[in-house]
Amino acid sequence: MTFREVNSKMVEATVVPGRRLFSQRGAMLAYKGEVSFTPSVQGGQGGVMSMIGRRLANEATPLMTVEGSGTVLFGHGGHHVQVIGLSGDTLYVEADRLLAFDGTLEQGTMFLGSQGGVMGMVRGQVTGQGLFTTTLRGHGSVAVMAHGGVFEVPITPQRPVHVDPQAYVAHHGDVRNKLSTALGWREMVGRGSGEAFQLELSGSGSVFVQASEEKL
Repeated sequence: MTFREVNSKMVEATVVPGRRLFSQRGAMLAYKGEVSFTPSVQGGQGGVMSMIGRRLANEATPLMTVEGSGTVLFGHGGHHVQVIGLSGDTLYVEADRLLAFDGTLEQGTMFLGSQGGVMGMVRGQVTGQGLFTTTLRGHGSVAVMAHGGVFEVPITPQRPVHVDPQAYVAHHGDVRNKLSTALGWREMVGRGSGEAFQLELSGSGSVFVQASEEKL
């Protein structure tokens, strides 16, 4: 695995010739060896269309391309860092929660409400969260950030999981998502957390939940 958790708020990445990493701008804490950091135009293997999708989603998190030979320490804002390994599957993660990821992963953008109908559109207006989620697919590892720690909750066909949208970090597996409201339209006014909305995840996989509703 490219990333190694040094402690709860810092990861160490191994950089080797011919293999790129991508990191959030400002995430580098220290490095050893011959390592270069340059602004990323494409932002991963998703190319320009992925970048445009993130612009439209208002989630244009600046990325840096990391190349060379050495080791790099990554962290950001004192947030908790969790390393997630992918073995050919797809990880769905909020763009602003990405700390760093392998350049071998294919990056894209998905409308998180696409499986939840019109209610998905309400998410960004009322909860303050983004409408779009970054997708990372392939073999490699990803370092994500969260407030107060991350807990992985299994999702099984017999037991869907309901998550406060503001506590959602990421999910992977054969999972469907649906955003619903537990209140009527009049009751929703002025409410922006899980009391009004629930993100229902069903299928087979897991969801990563942060210990705080605070947005990064």
